[in-house]
Amino acid sequence: MSNFDPNAIIRGAQLTIVGAYRALQNPSLFEMTHYRQALFAVLIGAALRLLISAPIFGMKVLLGFIGLFTDLSAVTWDDDIISSLEFLEHSVLQVSVFLMSAMRYLVPTLDDMFMQSLEWVDKTYLLKHADESPDGLRALYYPNLRMYAGKAGGAGVVGAKDKNGVIEAVKPFLVKYARRAGISIAVYFASFLPVVGRFVLPAASFYSFNKAVGPVPAGVVFGVGLLLPKRWMVVFLQGYFASRGLMRELLEPYFCRIKFDKEQKKRWFREREGLLFGFGVGFYLLLKTPWLGVLIYGIAEASTAYLITKITDPPPPPSASEGFAETQVVWKNKHEFMKLDLDKLDRLNVKSVIKGAENPFASSTARKKGL
Repeated sequence: MSNFDPNAIIRGAQLTIVGAYRALQNPSLFEMTHYRQALFAVLIGAALRLLISAPIFGMKVLLGFIGLFTDLSAVTWDDDIISSLEFLEHSVLQVSVFLMSAMRYLVPTLDDMFMQSLEWVDKTYLLKHADESPDGLRALYYPNLRMYAGKAGGAGVVGAKDKNGVIEAVKPFLVKYARRAGISIAVYFASFLPVVGRFVLPAASFYSFNKAVGPVPAGVVFGVGLLLPKRWMVVFLQGYFASRGLMRELLEPYFCRIKFDKEQKKRWFREREGLLFGFGVGFYLLLKTPWLGVLIYGIAEASTAYLITKITDPPPPPSASEGFAETQVVWKNKHEFMKLDLDKLDRLNVKSVIKGAENPFASSTARKKGL
């Protein structure tokens, strides 16, 4: 439970609020370009909402046509069909979250928001500690991270206009979602099997949580799953997986620049699992807001820039980046950060000792203060 304890989850949920608040304070987000992007996001959100509703609307039209020849007022199967379709789309397949996540492979807006927010976090940090010696401040994140090249087509960083680059970048995402959707549908329909069906969802929950929190908490989830209605268990299980998937997509602008191998990335997420889950589930619930989901997704991406500064070290220049990923697998200031009060999250301001990760604003700040 050390990485998935309640305190870590609560702190992650707190960072959802603090990160969103910090992101919305960034005046660059309200420049004309971003006004257009925000309007574009709302329009896309409306279009996605209509797209998601299309199958249900089509089924309603079909049932209405059948109702012209058959009296449906005395039966309930038509309502059951509509209800089941809505449940499959929103709770089993998580279609809306999938479509919003896929946007990053088509437009650079989300990556731009992450990087601009990261720059804003650095500037805010310097302002908060303007009365302190620059020699004691941490290095900045944005100046060095912007020098890293992203994947071709990934997160809209490089090659977003190159069709081949976009296709190559989106392939793993589509395969991952298809695999997850296939497993979700299989588990959901297996829960309707006679006798063993009632054990399918609790068993799937135990398997998933056992790897994250251990056998005892997972056993509790299994026992509770036997008592809860099936729909509640589906919502709970899919919410868990969707929150984790959302968090991985939000962190893509960082991971497409800082190169981790598969094992390093797995250990990186495991070390911060509870906090990331709390952060992800907070925005996952907010994304359920009708019509505004895409706009909230953009705020979530901007907030992730603030999160990165709390759970990683400032990156060195690309020329000095060899071995840096391995140093980030372990969350070094975890215990200190978890003990901080919510209004003191910026207190961990020890200067980084990473080679080449100098503070480019330190000299100018020192001159202003006469240091």
